[in-house]
Amino acid sequence: MNIEVLTLFPEQFPGPLTAGVTGRGLAAGRVNLRVHNLRDYTHDRHRQVDDVPYGGGAGMVLKPEPIFEAVRARAGKGPVILLTPQGELLNQELVRELAGYDDLYLICGRYEGVDERVATHLVDREVSVGDYVLTGGELPAMVLIDAVCRLVAGVLGSEASPKDESFDQRLLEYPHYTRPALFEGHPVPEVLLSGHHAEIERWRRSQAVERTRRRRPDLLDRQQG
Repeated sequence: MNIEVLTLFPEQFPGPLTAGVTGRGLAAGRVNLRVHNLRDYTHDRHRQVDDVPYGGGAGMVLKPEPIFEAVRARAGKGPVILLTPQGELLNQELVRELAGYDDLYLICGRYEGVDERVATHLVDREVSVGDYVLTGGELPAMVLIDAVCRLVAGVLGSEASPKDESFDQRLLEYPHYTRPALFEGHPVPEVLLSGHHAEIERWRRSQAVERTRRRRPDLLDRQQG
């Protein structure tokens, strides 16, 4: 997969993406990351990328011209995604969908946001990582990249690894245990020591449902709806 990122702060990348599974995926070429500096697509002496909003108001707005020029110069043809608090919430279903593309182009918002013509005439999707405001779209872009990279073929050590994870079946993941079997008086559930695979699967399913009911009942409501 090829991922391009447009940002005012290219020095933030790849940052934490070089660690762990995602880092190995990048090093192995399973995922190719290209980062573009938005200022490289300006043509004035001051390399200006923002301006005051029409109608007044606090803050500055990213101008449309350099963003349009940058996206039109992209290498791929996949979705153009704007990271913004106003976008659809990033969840595992959306991550799986995005992982199915050969390439993605991510725009990192800044300041008060981008000129609305970027959102309405250039971007394919607007995506948010949560109902809160960050200083820019760089960290959300890294979250999206990390989540998507894990699902790219060959990045995870085991192709079975993502199948039972939280949210993959609209359920939180079941509890995990490892050695020792007894720790400070707290035992591992007997069923996990039984070697009875069918019973273990039933236990894991029931635990996943119960954990979801207690912690995220909204996920079960969506299934029923």
